[in-house]
Amino acid sequence: LLRSDGSVQEIQAQLIVGCDGAFSAVRKQFLRRSRFSYSQTYIPHGYMELTMPPADGEFAMKPNYLHIWPRNTFMMIALPNLDKTFTCTLFMPFEEFEKITTGEEVMAFFHKHFPDTIPLIGADALRRDYFRLPAQAMVSVKCSPYHIGDKCVLMGDAAHAVVPFYGQGMNAGFEDCIVLDEMMERFEEDLSVVLPEYTRVRVPDDHAIADLAMYNYIEMRAHVNSRWFLFRKRLDNLLYAVMPKAVIPLYTMVSDSSSRIAITFLGFRRRLSRVFVLHRSPSLELRTMKQWSAGTGKTK
Repeated sequence: LLRSDGSVQEIQAQLIVGCDGAFSAVRKQFLRRSRFSYSQTYIPHGYMELTMPPADGEFAMKPNYLHIWPRNTFMMIALPNLDKTFTCTLFMPFEEFEKITTGEEVMAFFHKHFPDTIPLIGADALRRDYFRLPAQAMVSVKCSPYHIGDKCVLMGDAAHAVVPFYGQGMNAGFEDCIVLDEMMERFEEDLSVVLPEYTRVRVPDDHAIADLAMYNYIEMRAHVNSRWFLFRKRLDNLLYAVMPKAVIPLYTMVSDSSSRIAITFLGFRRRLSRVFVLHRSPSLELRTMKQWSAGTGKTK
């Protein structure tokens, strides 16, 4: 360990658990080893957070929704906070962010694309907050294996950082803890067995949620503009309400159950493929590959 005074201290441990985030120092040591696979992907879009204050002491919009302003190549979303503000997050290609350099250009952009938000956020706040911080990058990390022998294991973002569009990144980290704890109990804390089994189970699940998150951005910013997509989603929810054991939306299977994500996703794709092979009709597709929100949503 490198201490704050510059000295180096060596510590012996039975198990090192790397939970040090997307740019993990522990994972960096894995890269020195043979047969360790690693990929890091930055998407070409960044994000910027703006604040929508309360209106007369209450939420400025209905709080029980994920609010989305989909604009095909970019979007803005708003989520409620406990203090009755909304955090508005603008997701957009970096080159579009870079085109806006003055307060007047900010206002012109919002007047064109998000005019209903201007009185809610405030013109002065928009001019000020847009330039408070530059647009931030989003990275997706995949690696395998998650362990080295019986001495070290990666968990959370250190093992599988994901982009935020499926809303399951933190849950995936919590599930790492649950799975590792269950395996510690099952294999009587024999780390030589526990850690390889943890890798075997978690790697495909975490890679699946990373892929779901990547694709769901397209659905959120573009597909929700399609009436056909919205019809399919309503039909999906109707069938789920009528036949909850036979028809389960993918997002529900992932977020509201303990089913393994990789198996759920693979089984979903296989069932969907059989529909197309047998009937050769896109009109029979009842579910989209991913849902754009966990529950209800509102597009603007």
